[in-house]
This record gives sequence, structure tokens and C-alpha cells, in this order.
Amino acid sequence: MAAMNGLSLSIRSATPADLDGVLAFWKGAAEGTSISDDGDGVARLVERDPAALILAEREGELVGTVIAGFDGWRCHLYRLAVHPDQRRRGVGSALLAAAEERFTALGGRRADAMVLDRNTSAHHAWRAAGYGPEPQWSRWVKHLTG
Repeated sequence: MAAMNGLSLSIRSATPADLDGVLAFWKGAAEGTSISDDGDGVARLVERDPAALILAEREGELVGTVIAGFDGWRCHLYRLAVHPDQRRRGVGSALLAAAEERFTALGGRRADAMVLDRNTSAHHAWRAAGYGPEPQWSRWVKHLTG
């Protein structure tokens, strides 16, 4: 993926060499953790779908991430995270644009996002990007490993 003109921001897919840095980045920039937030989990993601983990970099430094997963039927967004010093500077918007472009190219018709209820600042960003909650749905989860 190419550099974003005027923003000195580049958007690209993650490689296996990025994974340790991504995990460290999420500890400071992402809200909450997941059972799959470990080296093996993220490595499986990148191995299975090398274009799913999208990174934003400014001057070679990681400033944002999003996972744009497509299962052949639905488009799912996870781990939209922007470094606190880089928020409100177009990073999240650029990442979502890249994810939506990926989905459209794959034939996706609707994207959904995992957004923590308690992360109210993220709610504003998601709404500004055109996303909204669907109150008739709840996420039901079963952990498959201990």
C-alpha cells in the first residue's frame, strides 16, 4: 500500500517481522486484551491472511493498526488502535479506508466492528466513520482454550 499524500503516513500489510512490535504497540495503544493477543495468535492471522493486519507508520514508527478480516462472507474489523499521541490526525480514518478498500476488492458488502462498550472515545470515531451499533445483537463468546 502506498504512502498517504500530505500526511507523511504510510499504510501497509504487516509481515511476520512486525509481530513483536505490533503486540508491544497494542499494550499501550489498544483498549482491552484478547485471548489471541500473543505471538502465536497474531502469527496465525498473518500466515492465514497476510493482508488482514494493516499497519500505519509515520517516519518508520508504528502509529496505528487495524485487522480487516474477511471470511468469504462477512467483513470484520478488530484492533483499530492508534497511538495516543497520533489520535485525531487521520490515522484511524486512513486505516479504515484501507480496510474498506480491501473488503470492497474482495466482494464484501458490509463491515462490522468490535468496539468495547466502555470505550466511549472510540464510539465517536466509529460514528464519524459511518459505523453504528446494532442494539438487537449481542456478542456471544465461548473460549475454546483455557
